[in-house]
Amino acid sequence: MATVLPYIQVVLAILLIVAILFQQRGAGLGGAFGGDNFSATFNKRRGAERFLFYGSITLAVLFAVSAFLNLIIS
Repeated sequence: MATVLPYIQVVLAILLIVAILFQQRGAGLGGAFGGDNFSATFNKRRGAERFLFYGSITLAVLFAVSAFLNLIIS
């Protein structure tokens, strides 16, 4: 188990990075400089955006658990 766990952590870290980078940004930079404020409205996550959101949370929890197991085993 101790030999496989670092590889699992690397795979989880790469998947977590990809899941976070694929998510859309909530607010644009134009609002900070006096542009339109329509991008600051609330929108509900649907479809793939919702899947990526919950998937990234799941991957983060799995990564934290694997890191904790690595501390216990080592």
